[in-house]
Amino acid sequence: MERPRRISRAVHVGPVQIGGGAPISVQSMTTGKTHDVEKCVAEITRLAEAGADVVRIAVPRPEDADALAEVADGSPVPVVADIHFNYKYALKAIESGVAKVRINPGNIGKAEWEREVLLAAKEKGVPIRIGVNSGSLEKDILDKYGYPQPEALFESAMRHVEVCERVGFEDLVISVKHSDVFFMIQSYRLLAERTDYPLHLGVTESGSLESGTIKSSIGIGSLLADGIGDTIRVSLSADSIHEVKVGHRILKSLRLGRPGVNIIACPTCGRLAGDLISIVEEVEAAVEKANFEKDLNVALMGCAVNGPGEAAGADLGVSLGRGRAHLFKHGEIIRTVPEDTIVEAVLETIAAWDDDPEPEEEAPAPAAEEPKHGMAAKLPGSKPKKPPTPKNETPGPAAQKARVPTRPPGAKPKKAAKPAAEKPKRSAPARPPGAKPKKAPAPAGAKPNGVPARPPGLKPKKVPAPVAKKAKKPAGSKPARPARLEVET
Repeated sequence: MERPRRISRAVHVGPVQIGGGAPISVQSMTTGKTHDVEKCVAEITRLAEAGADVVRIAVPRPEDADALAEVADGSPVPVVADIHFNYKYALKAIESGVAKVRINPGNIGKAEWEREVLLAAKEKGVPIRIGVNSGSLEKDILDKYGYPQPEALFESAMRHVEVCERVGFEDLVISVKHSDVFFMIQSYRLLAERTDYPLHLGVTESGSLESGTIKSSIGIGSLLADGIGDTIRVSLSADSIHEVKVGHRILKSLRLGRPGVNIIACPTCGRLAGDLISIVEEVEAAVEKANFEKDLNVALMGCAVNGPGEAAGADLGVSLGRGRAHLFKHGEIIRTVPEDTIVEAVLETIAAWDDDPEPEEEAPAPAAEEPKHGMAAKLPGSKPKKPPTPKNETPGPAAQKARVPTRPPGAKPKKAAKPAAEKPKRSAPARPPGAKPKKAPAPAGAKPNGVPARPPGLKPKKVPAPVAKKAKKPAGSKPARPARLEVET
Protein backbone atom coordinates (compact mmCIF):
# COMPACT_ATOMS: atom_id res chain seq x y z
CA MET A 1 0.00 0.00 0.00
CA GLU A 2 1.36 3.35 -0.99
CA ARG A 3 1.56 5.83 1.87
CA PRO A 4 0.01 9.28 1.36
CA ARG A 5 2.32 12.30 1.22
CA ARG A 6 1.29 15.93 0.91
CA ILE A 7 2.95 17.67 -2.03
CA SER A 8 5.09 20.59 -0.85
CA ARG A 9 7.82 22.86 -2.15
CA ALA A 10 11.45 21.97 -1.65
CA VAL A 11 13.56 24.09 0.70
CA HIS A 12 17.27 23.43 1.17
CA VAL A 13 18.79 23.85 4.59
CA GLY A 14 22.43 23.40 3.74
CA PRO A 15 22.67 19.89 2.23
CA VAL A 16 19.38 18.80 3.84
CA GLN A 17 16.25 19.13 1.72
CA ILE A 18 12.97 19.77 3.50
CA GLY A 19 9.79 19.11 1.55
CA GLY A 20 9.48 18.33 -2.13
CA GLY A 21 9.21 14.61 -1.41
CA ALA A 22 12.49 14.42 0.52
CA PRO A 23 12.81 12.02 3.49
CA ILE A 24 11.39 13.47 6.70
CA SER A 25 14.26 14.97 8.67
CA VAL A 26 14.69 15.00 12.46
CA GLN A 27 15.69 18.16 14.30
CA SER A 28 16.67 19.01 17.85
CA MET A 29 17.95 21.98 19.81
CA THR A 30 20.95 22.53 22.05
CA THR A 31 20.51 23.31 25.74
CA GLY A 32 23.90 24.94 26.41
CA LYS A 33 25.03 28.49 25.85
CA THR A 34 25.75 29.29 22.22
CA HIS A 35 28.56 31.68 23.02
CA ASP A 36 30.48 28.81 24.65
CA VAL A 37 31.54 27.66 21.20
CA GLU A 38 33.49 24.56 22.19
CA LYS A 39 30.68 23.11 24.31
CA CYS A 40 28.06 24.18 21.80
CA VAL A 41 29.79 22.40 18.92
CA ALA A 42 30.36 19.33 21.11
CA GLU A 43 26.64 19.16 21.92
CA ILE A 44 25.70 19.57 18.25
CA THR A 45 28.10 16.73 17.39
CA ARG A 46 26.50 14.43 19.97
CA LEU A 47 23.07 15.17 18.51
CA ALA A 48 24.33 14.52 15.00
CA GLU A 49 25.81 11.18 16.09
CA ALA A 50 22.43 10.27 17.60
CA GLY A 51 20.80 10.94 14.23
CA ALA A 52 19.87 14.63 14.16
CA ASP A 53 19.76 16.00 10.62
CA VAL A 54 19.48 19.67 11.63
CA VAL A 55 20.24 21.39 14.97
CA ARG A 56 18.84 24.71 16.20
CA ILE A 57 20.68 26.99 18.62
CA ALA A 58 19.36 29.86 20.74
CA VAL A 59 20.54 33.42 20.15
CA PRO A 60 19.21 35.45 23.10
CA ARG A 61 22.28 37.70 23.67
CA PRO A 62 24.78 39.70 21.58
CA GLU A 63 27.62 37.34 22.49
CA ASP A 64 25.57 34.44 21.12
CA ALA A 65 25.08 36.28 17.82
CA ASP A 66 28.81 37.00 17.69
CA ALA A 67 29.62 33.26 18.10
CA LEU A 68 27.33 32.08 15.27
CA ALA A 69 29.94 32.06 12.52
CA GLU A 70 32.36 29.93 14.55
CA VAL A 71 29.62 27.51 15.61
CA ALA A 72 28.33 27.14 12.06
CA ASP A 73 31.85 26.42 10.79
CA GLY A 74 32.46 23.72 13.41
CA SER A 75 29.07 21.99 13.17
CA PRO A 76 28.80 18.62 11.37
CA VAL A 77 25.15 19.34 10.44
CA PRO A 78 23.24 22.45 9.30
CA VAL A 79 22.67 25.01 12.08
CA VAL A 80 19.48 27.06 12.52
CA ALA A 81 19.58 30.35 14.45
CA ASP A 82 16.55 30.77 16.72
CA ILE A 83 15.67 34.50 16.85
CA HIS A 84 13.22 36.29 19.15
CA PHE A 85 12.61 39.98 19.80
CA ASN A 86 15.75 41.42 18.17
CA TYR A 87 15.73 41.47 14.37
CA LYS A 88 19.40 42.58 14.37
CA TYR A 89 20.37 39.12 15.65
CA ALA A 90 18.63 37.68 12.59
CA LEU A 91 20.66 39.93 10.31
CA LYS A 92 23.85 38.87 12.14
CA ALA A 93 22.91 35.22 11.75
CA ILE A 94 22.39 35.58 8.01
CA GLU A 95 25.82 37.21 7.64
CA SER A 96 27.43 34.48 9.78
CA GLY A 97 26.56 31.70 7.34
CA VAL A 98 23.93 29.74 9.28
CA ALA A 99 21.81 27.36 7.19
CA LYS A 100 18.42 28.75 8.25
CA VAL A 101 16.84 31.39 10.51
CA ARG A 102 13.75 30.88 12.62
CA ILE A 103 11.75 34.02 13.42
CA ASN A 104 8.75 34.27 15.72
CA PRO A 105 6.01 36.41 14.12
CA GLY A 106 4.65 37.24 17.55
CA ASN A 107 7.76 39.10 18.73
CA ILE A 108 9.94 39.97 15.73
CA GLY A 109 8.84 43.60 15.94
CA LYS A 110 7.88 46.17 13.32
CA ALA A 111 6.95 45.27 9.75
CA GLU A 112 9.88 47.23 8.32
CA TRP A 113 12.28 45.26 10.53
CA GLU A 114 10.88 41.98 9.31
CA ARG A 115 11.11 43.22 5.73
CA GLU A 116 14.79 44.04 6.22
CA VAL A 117 15.45 40.51 7.47
CA LEU A 118 13.61 39.00 4.49
CA LEU A 119 15.55 41.02 1.93
CA ALA A 120 18.86 40.06 3.55
CA ALA A 121 17.87 36.37 3.59
CA LYS A 122 16.78 36.56 -0.05
CA GLU A 123 20.11 38.04 -1.08
CA LYS A 124 22.12 35.36 0.75
CA GLY A 125 19.82 32.46 -0.18
CA VAL A 126 19.07 31.62 3.45
CA PRO A 127 15.64 30.04 4.13
CA ILE A 128 13.43 31.18 6.98
CA ARG A 129 11.02 29.32 9.20
CA ILE A 130 7.95 31.22 10.30
CA GLY A 131 7.59 29.64 13.72
CA VAL A 132 4.19 30.42 15.24
CA ASN A 133 3.75 29.39 18.87
CA SER A 134 0.54 29.25 20.91
CA GLY A 135 2.30 31.01 23.79
CA SER A 136 3.42 34.08 21.83
CA LEU A 137 0.68 35.12 19.41
CA GLU A 138 0.25 38.74 18.31
CA LYS A 139 -1.99 40.73 20.64
CA ASP A 140 -4.60 41.66 18.02
CA ILE A 141 -5.02 38.03 16.94
CA LEU A 142 -5.28 36.88 20.54
CA ASP A 143 -7.90 39.58 21.20
CA LYS A 144 -9.84 38.47 18.14
CA TYR A 145 -10.04 34.80 19.06
CA GLY A 146 -9.76 35.08 22.85
CA TYR A 147 -7.59 31.97 23.01
CA PRO A 148 -4.86 30.44 20.83
CA GLN A 149 -7.28 28.40 18.77
CA PRO A 150 -6.16 26.64 15.56
CA GLU A 151 -7.62 29.45 13.45
CA ALA A 152 -5.58 31.98 15.43
CA LEU A 153 -2.30 30.16 14.79
CA PHE A 154 -3.19 29.75 11.13
CA GLU A 155 -4.02 33.45 10.73
CA SER A 156 -0.74 34.48 12.36
CA ALA A 157 1.25 32.24 10.03
CA MET A 158 -0.53 33.37 6.87
CA ARG A 159 -0.18 37.05 7.80
CA HIS A 160 3.59 36.69 7.73
CA VAL A 161 3.56 34.47 4.65
CA GLU A 162 1.89 37.39 2.87
CA VAL A 163 4.59 39.75 4.13
CA CYS A 164 7.24 37.43 2.73
CA GLU A 165 5.50 37.02 -0.61
CA ARG A 166 5.12 40.79 -1.03
CA VAL A 167 8.90 41.12 -1.15
CA GLY A 168 9.27 38.05 -3.37
CA PHE A 169 10.62 35.78 -0.63
CA GLU A 170 9.19 32.25 -0.74
CA ASP A 171 12.03 30.13 0.64
CA LEU A 172 9.87 29.33 3.65
CA VAL A 173 9.12 26.58 6.16
CA ILE A 174 6.13 27.02 8.48
CA SER A 175 5.28 25.68 11.94
CA VAL A 176 2.22 26.27 14.14
CA LYS A 177 3.10 24.58 17.43
CA HIS A 178 0.60 24.26 20.27
CA SER A 179 0.88 22.66 23.71
CA ASP A 180 -2.60 21.18 23.25
CA VAL A 181 -2.20 18.10 21.05
CA PHE A 182 -5.67 18.31 19.49
CA PHE A 183 -5.30 22.02 18.66
CA MET A 184 -1.83 21.37 17.28
CA ILE A 185 -3.19 18.74 14.88
CA GLN A 186 -6.02 20.99 13.69
CA SER A 187 -3.67 23.96 13.19
CA TYR A 188 -1.41 21.97 10.90
CA ARG A 189 -4.36 20.56 8.98
CA LEU A 190 -5.47 24.11 8.15
CA LEU A 191 -2.01 24.91 6.81
CA ALA A 192 -1.77 21.68 4.86
CA GLU A 193 -5.08 22.34 3.12
CA ARG A 194 -4.33 25.95 2.12
CA THR A 195 -0.59 26.18 1.43
CA ASP A 196 2.11 24.15 -0.24
CA TYR A 197 5.00 25.33 1.93
CA PRO A 198 6.89 22.56 3.78
CA LEU A 199 5.77 22.05 7.38
CA HIS A 200 7.88 21.65 10.51
CA LEU A 201 5.88 19.52 13.01
CA GLY A 202 6.06 19.68 16.78
CA VAL A 203 4.08 19.82 20.03
CA THR A 204 5.49 22.72 22.01
CA GLU A 205 6.11 22.43 25.75
CA SER A 206 5.10 18.77 25.64
CA GLY A 207 6.65 17.92 29.02
CA SER A 208 8.94 15.28 30.48
CA LEU A 209 10.50 12.34 28.70
CA GLU A 210 7.52 10.10 29.42
CA SER A 211 4.57 12.45 28.95
CA GLY A 212 6.25 14.47 26.22
CA THR A 213 6.99 11.32 24.24
CA ILE A 214 3.32 10.31 24.39
CA LYS A 215 2.04 13.75 23.36
CA SER A 216 4.55 14.13 20.56
CA SER A 217 3.89 10.63 19.26
CA ILE A 218 0.16 11.33 19.04
CA GLY A 219 0.45 14.81 17.55
CA ILE A 220 3.33 14.26 15.14
CA GLY A 221 2.38 10.67 14.35
CA SER A 222 -1.25 11.51 13.51
CA LEU A 223 -0.18 14.09 10.95
CA LEU A 224 2.58 11.97 9.45
CA ALA A 225 0.16 9.06 9.05
CA ASP A 226 -1.94 11.34 6.81
CA GLY A 227 1.08 12.44 4.80
CA ILE A 228 1.39 15.86 6.49
CA GLY A 229 4.82 17.04 7.62
CA ASP A 230 8.31 17.41 6.16
CA THR A 231 10.54 17.75 9.23
CA ILE A 232 9.94 17.13 12.94
CA ARG A 233 11.22 18.16 16.35
CA VAL A 234 10.18 16.36 19.54
CA SER A 235 10.31 18.95 22.36
CA LEU A 236 11.14 17.35 25.73
CA SER A 237 12.16 18.58 29.14
CA ALA A 238 15.05 16.14 29.03
CA ASP A 239 18.44 15.61 27.42
CA SER A 240 18.14 16.54 23.74
CA ILE A 241 19.52 13.14 22.76
CA HIS A 242 16.12 11.71 23.75
CA GLU A 243 14.40 14.11 21.35
CA VAL A 244 16.34 12.62 18.46
CA LYS A 245 15.74 9.03 19.56
CA VAL A 246 12.01 9.54 20.04
CA GLY A 247 11.76 11.33 16.71
CA HIS A 248 13.36 8.43 14.86
CA ARG A 249 11.15 5.94 16.68
CA ILE A 250 8.04 7.83 15.60
CA LEU A 251 9.23 7.67 11.99
CA LYS A 252 10.19 4.01 12.28
CA SER A 253 6.77 3.13 13.72
CA LEU A 254 5.22 4.50 10.53
CA ARG A 255 7.87 2.90 8.30
CA LEU A 256 9.19 6.33 7.38
CA GLY A 257 12.60 7.89 7.52
CA ARG A 258 15.95 6.16 7.29
CA PRO A 259 16.30 2.35 7.35
CA GLY A 260 16.65 0.60 10.67
CA VAL A 261 15.61 -2.38 12.75
CA ASN A 262 12.04 -2.15 14.08
CA ILE A 263 11.40 -4.28 17.18
CA ILE A 264 7.95 -5.85 17.63
CA ALA A 265 7.21 -7.54 20.97
CA CYS A 266 4.04 -9.11 22.35
CA PRO A 267 2.41 -7.79 25.55
CA THR A 268 3.18 -9.66 28.73
CA CYS A 269 0.61 -12.09 30.12
CA GLY A 270 0.37 -15.36 32.03
CA ARG A 271 1.11 -17.38 28.89
CA LEU A 272 4.74 -16.25 28.66
CA ALA A 273 7.01 -19.22 28.18
CA GLY A 274 10.20 -17.39 29.18
CA ASP A 275 11.72 -14.11 30.39
CA LEU A 276 10.54 -12.09 27.39
CA ILE A 277 10.79 -8.72 29.16
CA SER A 278 14.55 -9.05 29.72
CA ILE A 279 15.07 -10.43 26.21
CA VAL A 280 13.25 -7.47 24.60
CA GLU A 281 15.19 -4.92 26.66
CA GLU A 282 18.53 -6.56 25.85
CA VAL A 283 17.75 -6.86 22.13
CA GLU A 284 16.59 -3.23 21.86
CA ALA A 285 19.69 -1.96 23.66
CA ALA A 286 22.01 -4.09 21.54
CA VAL A 287 20.30 -3.10 18.28
CA GLU A 288 20.49 0.59 19.19
CA LYS A 289 24.15 0.29 20.06
CA ALA A 290 24.95 -1.59 16.85
CA ASN A 291 23.08 1.08 14.82
CA PHE A 292 22.10 -1.35 12.07
CA GLU A 293 21.11 0.27 8.80
CA LYS A 294 19.18 -2.77 7.61
CA ASP A 295 15.47 -2.15 7.20
CA LEU A 296 14.07 -5.13 9.12
CA ASN A 297 11.08 -5.98 11.30
CA VAL A 298 12.13 -8.20 14.20
CA ALA A 299 9.30 -9.83 16.20
CA LEU A 300 9.99 -11.13 19.71
CA MET A 301 7.04 -13.25 20.82
CA GLY A 302 6.53 -15.08 24.10
CA CYS A 303 3.96 -17.85 23.62
CA ALA A 304 2.26 -20.18 21.15
CA VAL A 305 -0.90 -18.07 20.68
CA ASN A 306 0.41 -15.20 18.56
CA GLY A 307 4.06 -16.17 18.55
CA PRO A 308 4.40 -18.33 15.44
CA GLY A 309 2.02 -16.21 13.36
CA GLU A 310 3.54 -12.84 14.28
CA ALA A 311 7.07 -14.18 14.07
CA ALA A 312 6.36 -15.68 10.67
CA GLY A 313 5.00 -12.35 9.41
CA ALA A 314 8.16 -10.44 10.33
CA ASP A 315 11.48 -10.45 8.53
CA LEU A 316 13.08 -12.09 11.54
CA GLY A 317 10.95 -13.67 14.25
CA VAL A 318 11.54 -15.31 17.61
CA SER A 319 8.92 -17.54 19.23
CA LEU A 320 9.65 -18.62 22.79
CA GLY A 321 9.00 -22.15 23.97
CA ARG A 322 9.99 -24.08 27.07
CA GLY A 323 13.61 -23.16 27.60
CA ARG A 324 14.24 -22.58 23.92
CA ALA A 325 13.13 -20.47 20.96
CA HIS A 326 12.51 -20.90 17.24
CA LEU A 327 14.03 -18.32 14.90
CA PHE A 328 12.02 -17.62 11.76
CA LYS A 329 13.17 -15.95 8.58
CA HIS A 330 10.29 -14.88 6.33
CA GLY A 331 8.10 -17.51 7.96
CA GLU A 332 10.55 -20.42 7.78
CA ILE A 333 12.25 -21.84 10.88
CA ILE A 334 15.99 -21.45 10.43
CA ARG A 335 17.27 -22.20 13.95
CA THR A 336 16.27 -23.46 17.36
CA VAL A 337 18.36 -22.00 20.18
CA PRO A 338 18.41 -22.18 23.97
CA GLU A 339 16.67 -19.29 25.72
CA ASP A 340 19.87 -17.94 27.23
CA THR A 341 21.40 -17.42 23.76
CA ILE A 342 18.44 -15.70 22.07
CA VAL A 343 19.94 -12.19 22.16
CA GLU A 344 23.21 -13.35 20.62
CA ALA A 345 21.36 -15.39 17.99
CA VAL A 346 19.18 -12.43 16.98
CA LEU A 347 22.16 -10.08 16.65
CA GLU A 348 24.16 -12.64 14.67
CA THR A 349 21.25 -13.18 12.28
CA ILE A 350 20.75 -9.44 11.74
CA ALA A 351 24.46 -8.85 11.20
CA ALA A 352 24.66 -11.67 8.63
CA TRP A 353 21.39 -10.80 6.91
CA ASP A 354 22.97 -9.52 3.70
CA ASP A 355 25.25 -12.57 3.55
CA ASP A 356 22.34 -15.02 3.54
CA PRO A 357 22.10 -16.81 0.17
CA GLU A 358 18.35 -17.46 0.39
CA PRO A 359 17.20 -14.51 -1.73
CA GLU A 360 19.22 -15.83 -4.70
CA GLU A 361 17.50 -19.25 -4.52
CA GLU A 362 14.05 -17.71 -4.71
CA ALA A 363 14.45 -16.69 -8.37
CA PRO A 364 13.71 -19.69 -10.66
CA ALA A 365 15.33 -19.68 -14.07
CA PRO A 366 13.15 -18.99 -17.07
CA ALA A 367 9.77 -17.35 -16.81
CA ALA A 368 10.51 -14.52 -19.22
CA GLU A 369 9.03 -16.21 -22.33
CA GLU A 370 5.59 -16.79 -20.85
CA PRO A 371 4.14 -13.35 -21.68
CA LYS A 372 4.41 -14.25 -25.40
CA HIS A 373 1.37 -16.50 -25.00
CA GLY A 374 -0.50 -14.15 -22.71
CA MET A 375 -0.31 -16.59 -19.80
CA ALA A 376 0.21 -15.58 -16.18
CA ALA A 377 1.97 -18.85 -15.32
CA LYS A 378 2.99 -22.03 -17.20
CA LEU A 379 1.28 -25.22 -16.05
CA PRO A 380 3.61 -27.93 -14.74
CA GLY A 381 4.60 -30.31 -17.53
CA SER A 382 3.32 -28.14 -20.37
CA LYS A 383 5.41 -28.00 -23.52
CA PRO A 384 6.69 -24.54 -24.41
CA LYS A 385 6.45 -25.18 -28.16
CA LYS A 386 2.76 -26.11 -28.04
CA PRO A 387 0.92 -23.69 -25.76
CA PRO A 388 -2.64 -24.82 -25.05
CA THR A 389 -4.47 -21.63 -25.93
CA PRO A 390 -3.49 -20.14 -29.33
CA LYS A 391 -5.65 -22.41 -31.55
CA ASN A 392 -8.75 -21.75 -29.49
CA GLU A 393 -8.20 -18.03 -29.65
CA THR A 394 -8.62 -17.81 -33.45
CA PRO A 395 -12.23 -19.09 -34.14
CA GLY A 396 -14.99 -16.61 -34.69
CA PRO A 397 -17.92 -15.67 -32.46
CA ALA A 398 -19.78 -18.98 -32.91
CA ALA A 399 -16.86 -20.96 -31.57
CA GLN A 400 -16.39 -18.53 -28.71
CA LYS A 401 -20.02 -18.94 -27.65
CA ALA A 402 -19.62 -22.70 -27.70
CA ARG A 403 -16.68 -22.27 -25.30
CA VAL A 404 -14.88 -25.37 -26.55
CA PRO A 405 -11.56 -25.33 -24.69
CA THR A 406 -9.77 -27.98 -26.77
CA ARG A 407 -10.56 -30.23 -29.84
CA PRO A 408 -11.12 -33.91 -28.88
CA PRO A 409 -8.26 -36.22 -29.88
CA GLY A 410 -8.60 -37.46 -33.48
CA ALA A 411 -11.22 -34.91 -34.53
CA LYS A 412 -10.78 -33.54 -38.03
CA PRO A 413 -10.17 -29.80 -38.27
CA LYS A 414 -12.73 -29.31 -41.09
CA LYS A 415 -15.62 -30.73 -39.13
CA ALA A 416 -14.70 -28.88 -35.95
CA ALA A 417 -14.63 -25.57 -37.84
CA LYS A 418 -18.06 -25.95 -39.52
CA PRO A 419 -20.54 -23.17 -38.79
CA ALA A 420 -23.01 -23.68 -36.00
CA ALA A 421 -25.89 -23.61 -38.58
CA GLU A 422 -25.19 -27.22 -39.62
CA LYS A 423 -25.67 -28.60 -36.12
CA PRO A 424 -29.50 -29.02 -36.32
CA LYS A 425 -28.97 -31.99 -38.70
CA ARG A 426 -27.18 -33.80 -35.88
CA SER A 427 -29.43 -32.61 -33.11
CA ALA A 428 -32.79 -33.38 -34.84
CA PRO A 429 -34.97 -35.97 -33.06
CA ALA A 430 -34.01 -39.49 -34.02
CA ARG A 431 -36.39 -41.33 -36.50
CA PRO A 432 -37.23 -44.96 -35.71
CA PRO A 433 -35.14 -47.43 -37.68
CA GLY A 434 -36.70 -48.35 -41.03
CA ALA A 435 -39.48 -45.79 -40.89
CA LYS A 436 -40.25 -44.00 -44.14
CA PRO A 437 -40.32 -40.20 -44.08
CA LYS A 438 -43.68 -39.88 -45.87
CA LYS A 439 -45.57 -42.33 -43.70
CA ALA A 440 -44.12 -41.33 -40.40
CA PRO A 441 -43.57 -37.55 -40.19
CA ALA A 442 -41.53 -36.33 -37.25
CA PRO A 443 -43.75 -35.97 -34.16
CA ALA A 444 -42.21 -32.64 -33.37
CA GLY A 445 -43.91 -31.11 -36.40
CA ALA A 446 -47.39 -31.66 -35.00
CA LYS A 447 -46.84 -29.91 -31.72
CA PRO A 448 -47.38 -26.22 -32.59
CA ASN A 449 -51.13 -26.37 -33.48
CA GLY A 450 -52.13 -30.01 -33.33
CA VAL A 451 -52.03 -30.48 -37.15
CA PRO A 452 -49.53 -33.05 -38.45
CA ALA A 453 -46.72 -31.79 -40.64
CA ARG A 454 -47.27 -31.99 -44.46
CA PRO A 455 -45.12 -34.61 -46.17
CA PRO A 456 -42.39 -33.21 -48.37
CA GLY A 457 -43.43 -32.51 -52.00
CA LEU A 458 -47.22 -32.62 -51.40
CA LYS A 459 -49.10 -29.65 -52.87
CA PRO A 460 -51.36 -27.68 -50.50
CA LYS A 461 -54.53 -27.80 -52.68
CA LYS A 462 -54.59 -31.58 -52.64
CA VAL A 463 -54.47 -31.87 -48.90
CA PRO A 464 -57.97 -32.33 -47.47
CA ALA A 465 -58.96 -30.36 -44.45
CA PRO A 466 -58.99 -33.25 -42.01
CA VAL A 467 -55.81 -35.26 -42.23
CA ALA A 468 -57.13 -38.11 -40.19
CA LYS A 469 -56.03 -40.72 -42.72
CA LYS A 470 -52.44 -39.62 -42.57
CA ALA A 471 -52.44 -39.81 -38.79
CA LYS A 472 -53.89 -43.36 -38.84
CA LYS A 473 -56.97 -42.54 -36.78
CA PRO A 474 -58.52 -45.65 -35.15
CA ALA A 475 -61.60 -47.15 -36.81
CA GLY A 476 -64.98 -46.10 -35.48
CA SER A 477 -64.10 -42.58 -34.87
CA LYS A 478 -66.44 -39.95 -36.17
CA PRO A 479 -65.45 -38.30 -39.44
CA ALA A 480 -65.37 -34.69 -38.53
CA ARG A 481 -66.66 -32.18 -36.08
CA PRO A 482 -67.49 -28.69 -37.13
CA ALA A 483 -66.11 -27.09 -34.01
CA ARG A 484 -62.61 -28.52 -34.03
CA LEU A 485 -60.25 -31.10 -35.43
CA GLU A 486 -59.04 -33.86 -33.20
CA VAL A 487 -56.25 -36.37 -33.65
CA GLU A 488 -56.47 -39.27 -31.28
CA THR A 489 -53.45 -41.49 -30.71
